[in-house]
Amino acid sequence: MKQSEYLELGLINCLRVDRHTPHGIFLAALDGNDVLLPQAYVSDEMTDDSLLEVFLYTDSEDRLIATNLKPTAMLNEYALFDVVDVAPFGAFVNWGLLKDLLVPNMFQKTPFKKGEKRFLKVVYDERTHRLVATEKLGDFFDKKVKGLAPNKEVNIIILAKTPLGFKCLVDEKYEGLIYSNEIFENIELGDKKIAFVKTIRKDGNIDLSLRKPGGKKGSTVGESVLELLKQNNGIMPYNYKSDAELIKNIFGMSKKDFKRSLTALQDAGKIEVKDTGIYIKG
Repeated sequence: MKQSEYLELGLINCLRVDRHTPHGIFLAALDGNDVLLPQAYVSDEMTDDSLLEVFLYTDSEDRLIATNLKPTAMLNEYALFDVVDVAPFGAFVNWGLLKDLLVPNMFQKTPFKKGEKRFLKVVYDERTHRLVATEKLGDFFDKKVKGLAPNKEVNIIILAKTPLGFKCLVDEKYEGLIYSNEIFENIELGDKKIAFVKTIRKDGNIDLSLRKPGGKKGSTVGESVLELLKQNNGIMPYNYKSDAELIKNIFGMSKKDFKRSLTALQDAGKIEVKDTGIYIKG
């Protein structure tokens, strides 16, 4: 480990144990500035001049403080948070530390409710000089897409449900969308998935697909049907007449793809489809 040059709020710092006090130990950066690690986090292994990796944030009195706990997300990172309290000036979310993280009213798209989950970004508030979270992510998306092209694989996080589909964070930089009529699996807010670029629009937004382009749909989804059958002792109570929504929930595909899969598997002699369900042969 290499000692940090200076103290950085909202990030992991590597600091030297400088001195012990009744309230905890003071950790120093190379520039001489130090910060308290409260006694609750101190252990016998933390000897003088040893290096520790700690996260820096502010306590309830807005003093810089260190912890060896790791938060749900650090500065400029995104995550799904649980709303634990609501106040007239904002809401508080649990981010794994003793002090909950504030989401000021001005950084909320819609009023928060206790018990909800919200997808947020941890940011530095210039007005209060504190870490806060924001739900208004539009200003953080890069509108100049670089290094991406149709069919390229990307990492996505599901941000929100919209009338058109699901809004996504693409490679932690860009905004993307998966259309509802192209989703054949269960998707939840905060899910991390692999997707593929369909088109890059002039406004910098990216249309996405969860299916790899150019793949053989029949064989791919057929294999998934066969795998599910194996997991269910070779029998499942579905057939060509099963409800489309049920097929989507159980098999994660459209009814059209499901029927194509059944036909392909029957032609290959791997299954038999009856009025009572699907059966693995052999």
